Amino acid sequence: MKDTLPTELPAALPVEVVDSHTHLDTVQAYTGCPPDEAIAAAAAVGVTRLAQIGCDVAGSRWAVELAHRYPGVVATVALHPNDAARTAARSAEALTEALADIEALLADPHNDEVLRGVGETGLDYYRTTEPALQRAQQESFAAHIEFAHRFARTLVIHNRNSHDDLLAVLDECTVPERVIMHCFSGDAAFARQCLDRGAWLSFPGTVTYKANHELREALDVVPLDRLLVETDAPFLTPVPHRGWPNAPVLVPHTVEFIAEHRGEGLAEVAAALTANAFAAYGGEWPSNAS
Repeated sequence: MKDTLPTELPAALPVEVVDSHTHLDTVQAYTGCPPDEAIAAAAAVGVTRLAQIGCDVAGSRWAVELAHRYPGVVATVALHPNDAARTAARSAEALTEALADIEALLADPHNDEVLRGVGETGLDYYRTTEPALQRAQQESFAAHIEFAHRFARTLVIHNRNSHDDLLAVLDECTVPERVIMHCFSGDAAFARQCLDRGAWLSFPGTVTYKANHELREALDVVPLDRLLVETDAPFLTPVPHRGWPNAPVLVPHTVEFIAEHRGEGLAEVAAALTANAFAAYGGEWPSNAS
């Protein structure tokens, strides 16, 4: 991946949309682009709101601080499943302490309006292959589900090579009302299983990649009112900028692709994506548009 953002930017969307999952801290680390510039560039092409996602304790605190500074940003907090595994590898006590830090952010009433979600949490058996650490991921995932339910926050799920176990943990827990399958990566059958559990399915730039036929088949079965779009920036950059770092400013490429693939109007899809993001994250929030 290159170390700068592409300079050729998409045309502005006809209706404002939400990047439902991004990592501006990592964008800055990869490219040097500070959050204020990334937010302004995105707003200029119609991506006027975003969800900044926490993946560890420090990143979760950063996400909340960013959301307090910018009206168009909401935050989530969590230990990413691979971070949970790394923490558990140090000690069980370290994982317990990190989970307590996430819980404290959720319990702070000062964060009530901006802290909308618990995630990204879930399971990742691609990078974590040791059975004991996979069990630690499952325990962390269950704890995050409980946090989301108890604090009435949206559950934002990461899933990689773990479909069956992920659904098993979900089905064993009291799941919150709002669930997002971030960076959906399954086929149409798995999409239906997630929809049956009331989830919104969020599609990143990978849906634009020529080889991802199964992902587009999954896109075909998602009702318009359960569909979200995201960057997962700086990763999963859509065509035509694959190979460059991703950023919220590139969301229009994915939105345009989704609308064309589904045979739906661009403005209709963009409006639905915004309404869905509000519903998925528990209500409207202000825009970053000037």
